Amino acid sequence: MFSNNKYKPLAERMRPCSLDKYSGQTHLLSEGKPLQAAIKNDHLHSMLFWGPPGTGKTTLAKLIANYSGAEFITMSAVLAGVKEIRKVVAQAKLLRKVEQRATVLFVDEVHRFNKAQQDAFLPHIEDGTFFFIGATTENPSFELNNALLSRVRVYVLRSLSHNELQAILEAAVADKKNGFGTLNLQIAEGVLEQLAKAADGDARRALNWLEIAVDLGVKTDDGYYLKLDSLDEIITETTRRFDNKGDVFYEQISALHKSVRGSNPDAALYWFCRMIDGGCDPLYIARRVVRIASEDIGNADPRALTLAMNAWETYERLGSPEGELSIAQAIIYLASAAKSNAVYMAYKAAMKQAKQSGSLDVPLHLKNAPTKLMKSLDYGKNYRYAHNEEGGFAAGETYFPDSLGEQVYYEPVERGLEIKIKQKLDFLRNKSLD
Repeated sequence: MFSNNKYKPLAERMRPCSLDKYSGQTHLLSEGKPLQAAIKNDHLHSMLFWGPPGTGKTTLAKLIANYSGAEFITMSAVLAGVKEIRKVVAQAKLLRKVEQRATVLFVDEVHRFNKAQQDAFLPHIEDGTFFFIGATTENPSFELNNALLSRVRVYVLRSLSHNELQAILEAAVADKKNGFGTLNLQIAEGVLEQLAKAADGDARRALNWLEIAVDLGVKTDDGYYLKLDSLDEIITETTRRFDNKGDVFYEQISALHKSVRGSNPDAALYWFCRMIDGGCDPLYIARRVVRIASEDIGNADPRALTLAMNAWETYERLGSPEGELSIAQAIIYLASAAKSNAVYMAYKAAMKQAKQSGSLDVPLHLKNAPTKLMKSLDYGKNYRYAHNEEGGFAAGETYFPDSLGEQVYYEPVERGLEIKIKQKLDFLRNKSLD
């Protein structure tokens, strides 16, 4: 349909040329918001756009340059290096000197640059040679140098809603200059809604699919007809946003963990299914569930750890998809169980003191004495064997290094089995004080 050499993808043709036609990011561009005010008042500054694909990072950068009257130069960190950065610097300096024009350097996928390449921008951002706008899908806290981060303002772009995506698709269908407004498209009910939903917040993906749908549409005497069932030929792969071991991955496992901790089995199950649907290795989740059992439930319900381990083993035996059910069972049980982080907190406190106190000697009475020499050195002298004491407890016996004295790390909570554990420990500690 668009076979000439000047062909551009629909997503490129429909790129908005003004802010009033820009979709989404109302948290940044609504009246009175900082970025909107900066654009309106021509307060150009270096910035970083962080967000998922297809949320308008490149478009917004172009609009900002246009509104400020600046030269817009784009660079992809996938293809460029320090040599290309030097060329841009020379071009920006020339524009500044000869035409008194500012330059906006837009760097896509900026997280792909290494430290040396990122450092190459710093002096030119500092002296105003160009205004830097970077775009990244990765968490800049982990992927960008602190020196670069300190010189830019970070703006977080959000995924577009289904309604926003559907509005973009409807605009493309109606647009007679850049879209399909001259084709007399007849669209079955639910087609645009299904495309918007499947695109999962990505406007570029939604427009690309619409363009393919039109190419595959049924030719009629009046134009083209798009059927709902024809979308199966286009949307054939998983489209959920789940960058394995990337930022979204850790956001979702965090949501799963916090849902279990918050005793919401339904939300925990939802995030588990989101991760499985996105292609996450179920064994990773199984390992994380075992960790949750100790960290957030602990001795309030020791069965949780057993069930988590059983789920892990069951999945290893059954594989996918049958094994996922055992992990789901463990997640629901853990979310419903009594909660305690007492073991987790006790472990952290003990580890901190162990690191800070150094290599303190084991008290003599706690040392074994398997040889005559050791016995002659008083190893094990005056040790009280608890099983020979009343109640199987040697009241007043000490077990810490002498210089530390007796410490308390483990404080059971008033939930689940730890109620009983607390009662017993309180009784024994009081008995030691008598």
